[in-house]
Amino acid sequence: MPARLLPSWVWVSGLTAGATAAVVALAVQADNGPHPTAAVSKPRPSASAPASHKPSGHPKPSLPALPDLSGAGRRIVYSVALDRVWLVDATGGTTRTFKVWPGTVDPSPGRYSVLYRKDATTGSDGVPVEHILYFTARSGVNIGFSNAVDGSSPPPAKGKPTGGIRLGKKDGAALWAFGDTGTRVTVVK
Repeated sequence: MPARLLPSWVWVSGLTAGATAAVVALAVQADNGPHPTAAVSKPRPSASAPASHKPSGHPKPSLPALPDLSGAGRRIVYSVALDRVWLVDATGGTTRTFKVWPGTVDPSPGRYSVLYRKDATTGSDGVPVEHILYFTARSGVNIGFSNAVDGSSPPPAKGKPTGGIRLGKKDGAALWAFGDTGTRVTVVK
């Protein structure tokens, strides 16, 4: 009995299924691997400074230390008392830290995860915001990080409960790049 040849569509379907399985396996591996971290940008010398200008010998001001008991691994740390955020890489090193403007409703100290990301919306104070990372709610108010689209700091809230923790525009972009859904958030006093 002569051997039967399989139709070409069977071969193409089999190769496509195999390639799809390989891509899915690689995607799962990549998702479980290290995640990129936000880079700390260093200021560039201004055009008015002479090329031979050397540092004055004054030590650089030290950045506020990462709070004790803020967890381990890759995470976002928010201090309610200091109004400051730290972006921490998988090794426990701070990649960036910056001041923030809190809303009128503070999150309780504890461990959370980024629940939802939203590109842009209007804040409860009427300010257009972007790079929103929600991580909890308290007293019926959603709490998350965001920055004003125009880069401004928020005016004081007028008796309205707000949960938006506002960042500067560059800090908002860095946090957006760092914090995917599921990224851990630690809130300390």
